[in-house]
Amino acid sequence: MQEIVKLQRDVTAVQVPFGTPSSLAKDTEVTITHALGGSYTVTAAGNMYRIESQDADALGKSNLAFTLTGNDNTSLEDKIWSILRTCYDPEIPVNIVDLGLIYSIDIAESSENNKSNVTIHMTLTAPGCGMGPIIAEDAKQKVRSLSEVKEVTIDMVFDPPWDRSMISEQAKLELGLL
Repeated sequence: MQEIVKLQRDVTAVQVPFGTPSSLAKDTEVTITHALGGSYTVTAAGNMYRIESQDADALGKSNLAFTLTGNDNTSLEDKIWSILRTCYDPEIPVNIVDLGLIYSIDIAESSENNKSNVTIHMTLTAPGCGMGPIIAEDAKQKVRSLSEVKEVTIDMVFDPPWDRSMISEQAKLELGLL
């Protein structure tokens, strides 16, 4: 659902798909196209922007918080897959796992007791995507927030190249591709 709001203060946003930091001025009219994974995607004057949750007040909204539910028996790998499902490409309202952007996850014990180092092998819908570093950093920060994780490395790979066949059936349904 789209909602039109006026910005209540100046705010820093990231222009999509270029990944360029931009400033949007107070009283600018924006359309919220989606609020997923802890950020807002808005359009203004024909451009698309991502506004982080900590700046939600500029939109007159609350900070989007997410929690990872599970139990003590949930494996670290399952927790990582779950938390990666809270990361979204700002152009497409589908998480990066269901988009098929996560190829694999490697987990290795670290020298710190009860902690692991995680390597995530991921791709982008297009190799030159300006949002790639932002999406990767979002994934890295969320996985690093898990108490069992010490370090996170994102390995950006483009072989095999991403294509629509990698999108999950559920995501294809959500996007109207089925």
